[in-house]
Amino acid sequence: MKALNPILALALLAPAGLIASAEVREEILVIVNSHIITRRDLTQAVEQQNAALYRQFSGKELDEKLQGAREKTLQGMVDAYLLEDKGTELGSPITDEYVRASIDGIKKENNFATDADLERALRSSLGIGLPEFMKRQKQQAIQQYVLQREVYSKVAVEDNELRAYYEDHKEEYRLPSRFRIRELVLAKGATAEEQTEARKKLEAIQAELKAGKSFEELAKQNSVSPSKATGGDLGWMNKGFLRASIEDAAVKLKPEQVSAPIETDKDLYLIQLIALEDAPVKDFTEVKAKILEKLQEPKAQNAIEQYLSNLRKRANIRYQVPKEQILKG
Repeated sequence: MKALNPILALALLAPAGLIASAEVREEILVIVNSHIITRRDLTQAVEQQNAALYRQFSGKELDEKLQGAREKTLQGMVDAYLLEDKGTELGSPITDEYVRASIDGIKKENNFATDADLERALRSSLGIGLPEFMKRQKQQAIQQYVLQREVYSKVAVEDNELRAYYEDHKEEYRLPSRFRIRELVLAKGATAEEQTEARKKLEAIQAELKAGKSFEELAKQNSVSPSKATGGDLGWMNKGFLRASIEDAAVKLKPEQVSAPIETDKDLYLIQLIALEDAPVKDFTEVKAKILEKLQEPKAQNAIEQYLSNLRKRANIRYQVPKEQILKG
């Protein structure tokens, strides 16, 4: 399913329909079909949305984002309820079991062992407990279901558009280049004498290499790295895994060629390139679905707004407080 557009996403910050208790009467601002939005609902949503904006933006960009944020948040809350009702009308397949599976996925991704661990994080970051978070997750999933079925699935993108985008943006789909090297590592030592000795030993190893002795055997005999057990072979590695000085030296070598000495703060290195693979580009068929989603998104924005506009016209939306007053705070 696609992510919601920014306006609808704001609605997820709002509690899902808090009803006033006998002890505390809440001021109802808007009634959306059978749902209500209270002043507390809106205040909490606006505060959380503004906090999110302050975390993401600053300066002039932040000022621009804050302008009209209250109105967008309110509209997002209204639209969220309209989509929720439409989901019910369409027979949304989003069940409590679906939401539970989603929560378990969130726990796994964030290494939370228990629901209590997740709840502590939620209260710290969003100020809500797990039950409220699950309500919001279900609301979001229903909204996504409706938009996918009613809007995104009807946004046409021709195959030649997809292919043209792929050809123009192939670099975006290039896999990391990878290489395979052997290393021979000598500890420099702490004192000047030890460092002199280490450099002499390295020179002797270089002489043996020049005389024809294999790098693999010399690594087994002399290296202080655990890789000595494999003759210094580190296996295939993607670029970006090792320190830059080693990688830069590796990609300049030809297979079986040995580098000049590489010095770090603690060690001396010699490396030998075993093989180097150019970074391949993913095949069009592998990335077609992602490209489709990318190209659908801007085309869908107008369609989403039109769809929501139609929902609003057919809905029973009653402002209990004039909208102008609500937006003033």
